[in-house]
Amino acid sequence: MVVTAHQLRSHPPPTGREPDGPESESPTLPPASQAQAQAEAAPSSGAALELLVHGVGGTTPQEMLGDPRTTRITGDATAAVHRRTEDVGAEQHPERHRDGPVAEAYCWSNLTSGNGSRALWLLLLPFMVVNLAHWMRPTAQGRTRAVRLYGVLVRLVALTLTVLLTAAACEVALDLVAWQCAGTPECSAQRSWLGFLSTHQDGWFAQPGRRLAVAALVPAALVGLLWYLSNRTWSAYESQRPLTMDEQDGTDADTEADEDADVAAASGTTLVRPALGRPGFWYGRRLVARLRAAHTAAGFLTVAAAVGSTAARYDRTADGPVPAVTGVLFEAGLVLCGLAVVAVVCHRGRSERRLDNRVDRAVTTFLPGAALGLLLCAVAYAAWSRPGWVSSGTLPGEAVFRALALGQGLLVVVLAVVALTLYRRAPEPRTTLHGLGGPVVAMLACALGGVMTGGVAQRVADWLDGPGTPGMGAGADIPGPPVLLSWQASVIPVLLLLLLLPVVWLAVRTLRRARRAGPAIEAEYEERQPEPGRTRQIARTRATAALTDSAPGILGLLAAATLLLGTGAVTGSWLTGEVPGLAMDGTGPFVESLAETAQSTGSWLTGFGAILFVTWGRRAYRDVSARRTIGILWDVGTFWPRAAHPFAPPCYAERAVPDLSSRMCAWTGLTRGRLVISGHSQGSVLAAAAVWQLPDSARRRVALLTYGSPIERLYGRWFPAYFGRVPLEGLHRSVHCWRNLWRETDPIGGPVRIDEGQGHEVDRGPLKDPLVYGRTAEHPLPEPVLGHSDYQADPVFAVERAALLERLGPVVPQQAGARGGRGQDGTAQGSAGRSSG
Repeated sequence: MVVTAHQLRSHPPPTGREPDGPESESPTLPPASQAQAQAEAAPSSGAALELLVHGVGGTTPQEMLGDPRTTRITGDATAAVHRRTEDVGAEQHPERHRDGPVAEAYCWSNLTSGNGSRALWLLLLPFMVVNLAHWMRPTAQGRTRAVRLYGVLVRLVALTLTVLLTAAACEVALDLVAWQCAGTPECSAQRSWLGFLSTHQDGWFAQPGRRLAVAALVPAALVGLLWYLSNRTWSAYESQRPLTMDEQDGTDADTEADEDADVAAASGTTLVRPALGRPGFWYGRRLVARLRAAHTAAGFLTVAAAVGSTAARYDRTADGPVPAVTGVLFEAGLVLCGLAVVAVVCHRGRSERRLDNRVDRAVTTFLPGAALGLLLCAVAYAAWSRPGWVSSGTLPGEAVFRALALGQGLLVVVLAVVALTLYRRAPEPRTTLHGLGGPVVAMLACALGGVMTGGVAQRVADWLDGPGTPGMGAGADIPGPPVLLSWQASVIPVLLLLLLLPVVWLAVRTLRRARRAGPAIEAEYEERQPEPGRTRQIARTRATAALTDSAPGILGLLAAATLLLGTGAVTGSWLTGEVPGLAMDGTGPFVESLAETAQSTGSWLTGFGAILFVTWGRRAYRDVSARRTIGILWDVGTFWPRAAHPFAPPCYAERAVPDLSSRMCAWTGLTRGRLVISGHSQGSVLAAAAVWQLPDSARRRVALLTYGSPIERLYGRWFPAYFGRVPLEGLHRSVHCWRNLWRETDPIGGPVRIDEGQGHEVDRGPLKDPLVYGRTAEHPLPEPVLGHSDYQADPVFAVERAALLERLGPVVPQQAGARGGRGQDGTAQGSAGRSSG
């Protein structure tokens, strides 16, 4: 539905709304307040612009502007600003647009969901999730060391995920295929593509070390691909430098955030421009380059260890032709390079106070090069002729996976302690899980990594060893994957059963809430003859939308159960050394069958989870609707820069925020006009971040209009250090005027909850949804329940936008030739465009 400004202004109030009720009150100010607002506002030339920013899922300029004829004003095919063609150069004739502001649409959907190949980023989901944990740090005051420790711990968890992914690739290619199947005639004889590696061929590759050297190409290529994607996506999405540069010296972002809090506490005021307003916040080139080098080196070192350490272990236990000291020297080189990787990851965080454009050449060049050199040495060392070497059993990967699981659990526990310490120093009541949101999300990232990597190993082992369950031994051609992977798979059915109870409780609570809301809804619309079906529809929508606020509790239970069950899996594999189905032999028929059922079901579930990710990625190549759905995940998950994991999907905000702030600076500077940046859903978060980046001279001419905004409901609760109460109150004081519209039927948007005091009110809502209850003369057809979409369809939208423009300042008459700038430098468009999401 396309709604013009004229239609919105002339739209009659819906039946059932009181003419003097809160929904119809005009947000006019008292005379004294109006005079004060005009005195504070900068004089305007008369030109007015509405900059529309769409939400999740993306849309087209034609849909946003309500016109099939649009012109790109500035930008490229990836992200650009558009206007109606008839509005190009509208600043030169502001008298033609007295009915409302000229509209521009900023389209950024191609940054996240414009290409089918980007759906394959689902395979990098654990990296994206652990990157979110970095930004979920609680608000801190006077805890510089604790803040820095929090960042270091998250980066170490991210490093373990890279090692886990590479180790899983090594498990499949080196252990299951090259070591077990190629070394077992019964397995290799059934697979002709393994003939050149098979032992019964007795060829050059028949020796185990040479088979490992060939198979190492697979995980090494995976690491190289991740490096390439990280480097290419940085150049394509995140290399846009901000328009203005601040050359003040700065340190870690972790330290900077704490220093800002100390300054605010000392002065007794809230800083106007928090972390997201720093010059270098949306340009993290230096840290991403350092982390990319460290994680690439860690991946190569993992492959080198899998190949070279196996050969070194044989040389130490057998009287072979290769001196044992060679393996000792090689392993010493691995340890030294590994310590260098950990040191680089722990050394420093982001620099945000200034635009840090430097690159640490020694780290980014020599560290991956040294690791790659060690990998080549490992390949050559393993390929050395050892005639008496025969592969049997499995590679010693059990200890590696066990150490990774224990290390991740320990890091998450320490991270939780640090997060609680920070939260208790400066508690905010609405912070998710009392500051434990970051540790919970980090634990879920580890669980996702375990499911994906373990699932691939389980499915490949099931494919290679015949019809039996991996690790059970009966009729199997190969021993199978490490025992720990089978134990981890076995706890998945238990975890799902544990989650069943809270899910049922939520469903029952939602139904009861919907039933209780019926009388209140009928009283709100003042219906004399209510329709039970209509009432239930509105009540169910409101109750379902409220489920968003219950998500933290469910995720907290999931993370706690994952940590406990994961600890049990590590303990069980360590004590028994066998898969659950074999470890429970002799405990009774019921327990034995239960263990075998859990193992087989868990093995199937992990494999199904891994296949599901690949299937979704493949489907997104062919199905536009699936590509749009998958793209929504990245619109929400990749807003934040890559501060913890360099292989996470790229941050679109490092392009979008500089685009928006540059456009606002350029237009207000050229025209001296008034500008309303109008953001829907995720677009409201981008709009707020862009306003924080504006200089004071431009911010005085800018008003902020948000609707369906998750800026407090989601971002404020999960990311309190950046969108909590203090930063949002600072934004309220720094921007000249701000209005936020929300509905109770919206599962994403909500109120900002700012204590305005004596200032202007920010929140307007809850807006009525649907606008009218039943059929009326003005609305003869049933009105839909809009929920998160089409906020412009409410007459309140046009009223609030007009009020924001009025509060921006008086109009200063100018000569016609002095108005505005060139059409291509600042263009505008008609009225209330549409910002769908």
